[in-house]
This record gives sequence, structure tokens and C-alpha cells, in this order.
Amino acid sequence: MEDVYIVNASQDNSYNYSNTTNYNVSIDGTWETFVQIQVVMTSTIISIGIPLTIMAIYSLHSLVRNDHVAPIYIINLLISDLIQLCCLILRLVPFSNRKIHGTIYFIYFCGVIASVGFMVCVALERYLVIACPLWYRFRRTIKTPVLVCVLVWALTLLHLPIFLVNEKVLPFVFAFIFLLPLPLFIFFLGGTLKALSASRVPTDEKRRIVGILLLVLLIYTLLFMPRIILYLAHEKNFYLLNLSHMCLKLSPIADLLLYVFMRKGTIDKLLASVCCCRMDSNDSSRMDSNDITSSTV
Repeated sequence: MEDVYIVNASQDNSYNYSNTTNYNVSIDGTWETFVQIQVVMTSTIISIGIPLTIMAIYSLHSLVRNDHVAPIYIINLLISDLIQLCCLILRLVPFSNRKIHGTIYFIYFCGVIASVGFMVCVALERYLVIACPLWYRFRRTIKTPVLVCVLVWALTLLHLPIFLVNEKVLPFVFAFIFLLPLPLFIFFLGGTLKALSASRVPTDEKRRIVGILLLVLLIYTLLFMPRIILYLAHEKNFYLLNLSHMCLKLSPIADLLLYVFMRKGTIDKLLASVCCCRMDSNDSSRMDSNDITSSTV
């Protein structure tokens, strides 16, 4: 696709600027400054994101048990983020072969699509804890999330035939893929808020679940919507293209906040201090300690 070549043009002095004719680009000092800022931000994201993501994956891996499946989706989400970060490193290299650019682009967007899928899985799992506690209690095994994760990774390859045959329709495919989860996130958040009063989950756990669902919706709205707007826009603006790229590049950093929200401790105090609604909870109606522990990290 054209955008991958345009983005890599910032690091390739031999790039032919005539390839940007479909975009509103002004080749001047402002454009050069924009490119330099983009390279600096990308390098910063890579240097911060990779070590923190690896540490988070290692920390969550040690918590996975047969009756403790919540970290599995977060681990796979962070793995997809790690793939994106590694591809960003390669995209800083000025390869002269466009096929290499296309391969890196394909792998990168496989990681992006996978991260979207696992964000849906995280939101769905948190929703089920509140809305369907009995079903969730008897259905949580390692086998189910592992199969779901394999399915998500397999689905990321579905756009390969389109990528190889007709790249012109890829923006519409990606727009559909990115738009589809948005109503799901809204539904999961609304359903969770509606079921809170009848839930037997402790108050601090309720806050954490609502916080995660709000964070997922916020991340998706701020970081993925610019890309959706770009795909649906009739006029291709170069600066909007690169701004949407930067938003996608920030998503691996934002996903690390989900790991923080899944952990007990300081985040509970923060959520309690900023909570604007009262969540009733009676000790006599709470789950047994094993059930509570198994629904959190």
C-alpha cells in the first residue's frame, strides 16, 4: 500500500516524491520538521515499549494457572504489541526493496489486527465477570482462552489474499475491521454498568473492571479512530496519514496501562479516590476467596 512507502520515505533519501501525488503534501521545511519529530517519537516509543512489554509478559506468565485464565488474553495482547514494536524498528531502516517494505507492513498490521482482537477478548472477559458470573465461574479453564487466542491469531491472516491480489481495497477492509469492535466495547461497558448493582463482586474489583473497560474504549477511540477516519476519507491528507500512524504506534504503550489495571494494589487506591459513583457491596454476599482471586490477576 502507498502509505507504507510514504512513511518510510522519511528515512530514504532516494525516495521519489512523485509517489505522494495522491496525498496533499507540501515538501518544505515544515514537512522535514514533521518527519524528524516522527522519527524521534518512534524511537522513544520503541526504547520504552519493548523492555516494559517484555517485563509485563514475564510477570503475567508466572500468574497463569488452570483456574486463573485472565492473564492469557493480556499476554497475547502484549505479544502482538511486541510484534508491532519490532516492525517499527525495521521500518526505520531505509530498505531499497519495496517488497521488503510490503512484508514488514503486512506483519505490522497483523500485529495491529491481533491487538484489536485481544482487546475485544479482554473487554468480553471482564464483562462476563460482572454480567454472567455463574457461567464464567464454571466455564473458566485454560483450554477455552487458549483456543480463542489461536483463533484470533489465525484470523489476522485473513487479509493476506487481499494484500497479495488487490491492495486498493485494503483500506476498506481495515476500516471495517477497526470499526467492528467499537460497538462491542460500548456494549460491554454499558452492560457492565447495568449489572453492577446486582453483582456479588467486591467493590474494589468492580472499580477495576469498570476502569479496564473505560480504558479500552478510551484507547480505541483516541488511537484507532484517526486511522478509521483516514481510511474512510475521500481526500488523502499526508499529515493525517502520519498522525494516524503515530496514534497506532502509541497503542503498545497504552496497552501497558491495561496490565497495570489488572494488578491489585496501588491502582485500587487511585480508582477509589477518583470514583464518582457508589458501588454497593455486602461482605455476606461476596464470592468465596478462590472465585474472587481467579477473576483477577
